[in-house]
Order: sequence, then structure tokens, then C-alpha cells
Amino acid sequence: MRDEEGPLSPAEAGPRLMEVFALVGPLYRRVQRQIERDAPRQGLSVGVRAVLDLLREHGPMTVPQMGRAQSISRQFVQRMVNDAAADGLVEAVPNPAHARSSLIRLTDAGHAAIRAVVAREHALLSRAAADLTASDVDTCVRVLGRMLALFEDVDVDGRLPT
Repeated sequence: MRDEEGPLSPAEAGPRLMEVFALVGPLYRRVQRQIERDAPRQGLSVGVRAVLDLLREHGPMTVPQMGRAQSISRQFVQRMVNDAAADGLVEAVPNPAHARSSLIRLTDAGHAAIRAVVAREHALLSRAAADLTASDVDTCVRVLGRMLALFEDVDVDGRLPT
């Protein structure tokens, strides 16, 4: 039996981290399906919800910044921003750093919409906590953060930059 507190050996690391990937994929897809099922009731598509949450977390951003942050195409983000703007949830404002690329920011309605969605999600997710400790969650976030950092150079099309 190995020391549970010591770092994984290179031979152990790959297989153990694949266990994490094996759980993250289905979890992600199930959460996305639940968000899609709730979307009509919430009035937000999955894509608009993602844009609103990104702006809630980071403040005003350009469409290209949002695309990079989410590792999705600028065109898709632009469509989601257009949908959110049509519903009065976001607005374009001048960008002092770049005149041709407006900043997108939440409106008061956008703030209210994303706060309501996040509150519902937090209430639902709290049911999963049961006996989890803050340390358990910190460890999970650390592991997933490391795995995400490993693939930070993968572009939107799934290819590594040359």
C-alpha cells in the first residue's frame, strides 16, 4: 500500500487521473442536460448562461476574451452575446483599450438573471455535499485545476498551437 499523503509516482499518475476524466465527462454532460432542461423555465440557453456567468465572475470582457476564456469560438460567443443583448441582459460599452472591440457587460437585468440561476444551482449542488469537507473540495479543485492547466495550450479546434 502506498503512502496516501505522498505524491503519485509517474506510473500511478496517468491511470489515477484518467479515473478523474472518466467521471468529469459524464458529470459535465449530465449537468449540461439539466441546465438545458431548466433553460425554458429560467429563460436562458446554456450558451447565454455561460456568457452571463463569465461576466459575473470577471466583469466586462470583449467577445474574443470570452471565447478564449471558455475555449470556444468567437462566433459562437458572439451569437450568445447577441441573444443576451436582445433580452436586455448584456450591453456593449466602449472599450478604452481597443476602439474596435467593445466591452460586453451585464445589465441590471443580467445581474438579476444570473444571480437567480446561480442561487438555484447552489441549492441543488448543496445536496451533493453530504459528508464532504472543505479539504475534500479544495483537493478536487486543485486536481482539476492541474489537469486544466495541462491542456491550456489546446486551441478551440482541439489542436495544439504550432
